[in-house]
Amino acid sequence: MNSSELRSKYLNFFKKNGHAIIPSASLIPQGDSTTLFNTAGMQPLVPYLLGKPHPAGAKRLVDVQKCVRTGDIDEVGDDTHLTFFEMLGNWSLGDYWKKESIIWSFEFLTKELNIPMERLAVSCFKGDENAPKDEESSEIWKSLGIAEDRIAFLPKEDNWWGPVGATGPCGPDTEIFYWKSNTIPVPKSFDGSDKNWVEIWNNVFMQYVKDSNGNYVVAEQKNVDTGMGLERTVAILNGFENVYETDLFEPILKLVPDYVDEKKKRIIADHAKASVFLIADGIVPSNKDQGYILRRLLRRMIVHMRSFGNDVFTPIMKVMEIYKGVYDFDEQYILSIVKQEDDKFEKTLAAGLEEFNKGTDPFILFTTYGFPIELTLELAKEKNIKIDLDDFNRKLSEHQKLSQTASAGMFKGGLADHDPKTVKLHTAHHLLLAALQELFGKQVKQRGSNINQERLRIDFSFDRKITPEEINTLENIVNGKIKEGLAVVKREMPLEEAQKIGAEMEFGVKYSDTVSVYFIEDKDGNPVSREFCGGPHVTNTSELGHFKITKEEASSQGVRRIKAILT
Repeated sequence: MNSSELRSKYLNFFKKNGHAIIPSASLIPQGDSTTLFNTAGMQPLVPYLLGKPHPAGAKRLVDVQKCVRTGDIDEVGDDTHLTFFEMLGNWSLGDYWKKESIIWSFEFLTKELNIPMERLAVSCFKGDENAPKDEESSEIWKSLGIAEDRIAFLPKEDNWWGPVGATGPCGPDTEIFYWKSNTIPVPKSFDGSDKNWVEIWNNVFMQYVKDSNGNYVVAEQKNVDTGMGLERTVAILNGFENVYETDLFEPILKLVPDYVDEKKKRIIADHAKASVFLIADGIVPSNKDQGYILRRLLRRMIVHMRSFGNDVFTPIMKVMEIYKGVYDFDEQYILSIVKQEDDKFEKTLAAGLEEFNKGTDPFILFTTYGFPIELTLELAKEKNIKIDLDDFNRKLSEHQKLSQTASAGMFKGGLADHDPKTVKLHTAHHLLLAALQELFGKQVKQRGSNINQERLRIDFSFDRKITPEEINTLENIVNGKIKEGLAVVKREMPLEEAQKIGAEMEFGVKYSDTVSVYFIEDKDGNPVSREFCGGPHVTNTSELGHFKITKEEASSQGVRRIKAILT
């Protein structure tokens, strides 16, 4: 079974069981300042798990969510770690509970995917002073034919989810394991420490809410959150030892000559894939936050591709070919961003080589010149120079801790928070995009945004510097709409209707069948701004104050950036 078949089977199975299919959210979290990327299927759904009605109008949801995890970038190339992956997930928002969730998981694995029950085992929560042993899940598994020896009760560190922060929803989970070896017989009992048992699915039961006093209170809305990795499951279904043998990676690996080290091949495939999806969701290479991750991925891939004389564009094109029909890509835009970074890195390489020959610290080469440690080690080996890797790793670890601390309260996509100042700037952002289109034409499209309490930032498609006169005109347009005191109204409507009326869509986002659109109209009902948006916004533009553009600059090739404030 290939990846497309698995995606389709999964979505259709849960649709048949009353779930609304929702599109993948962007990789960039909206309204979450604690993380750079969406790292799990449940992350974009937190507001709805906390009780907010979902725009799809359903309490049962299913999707395939794009995810990026960056904590193990240096481990990429082994059999288990990936930067970009897809998570299959289904949810109950206060609807069904453990019985339905476990039965559907079991049915999907054994009947839809034809996995023999003899190769399955499960774990359940063993209980502690805060919550009882999860006998309920265990009994359901037994009723389905799972032998008692194949059910393990494990402590909180193994079979408990959440809360994400100090407080919030949490609860026990039950994990499903698959015996992957085709040469060693499946043992009678389950031992989680045996590496042949691989986790294939996780069902989380959000049964409690941890309060500020550390108490675990039974939740008013009990939710179910499940997750199954697409890549790992495709590998399991085909009897592969690792995900790189699947149709999601093999075509990229084939582009690399056989004599190239296997780990290098895998790094190229993984980094090319993550880079494509990050660029598609509006990220451009930079020296901070998401842009820094993208730059690191691209440059590491460039180094490996150049080591055997190939260009960086071949794997990028292959990634887009693999996912054609599943995700939409602006191919020319993605290639232009990659080319721009490739050109920049060419200059960086020259400067870095000069510094290397001077004996500059490898850590300074890496952080200041973007010079990959792999390249430093390679050059050092040629010149018989010893590099102190422990010293480099220590400095890098300290650098990463500082970066994480500095960015903990910063914007990571969408709104940094729902502070009144941020909300006002959010509405001003809509007015600014409308003003840009009024002045330069509807072909101007948003390519990214960044809004916090101090200022807004918009990245938009435009191929030249904006003149001081044009900046003045943009400010006048926005301030004119503010003075008019126009109502800001949220309307929920079918996606098709929103598209017909020309509502602005966020770059790189797929939308569900029902969407929220924020309207700003003049006194005669003529549209000023219509944007797909989850909010929040002010109710009237008169609340905004005075709009002022503070900076206009290039963001990337064909993309400009404006920063603005309200006073």
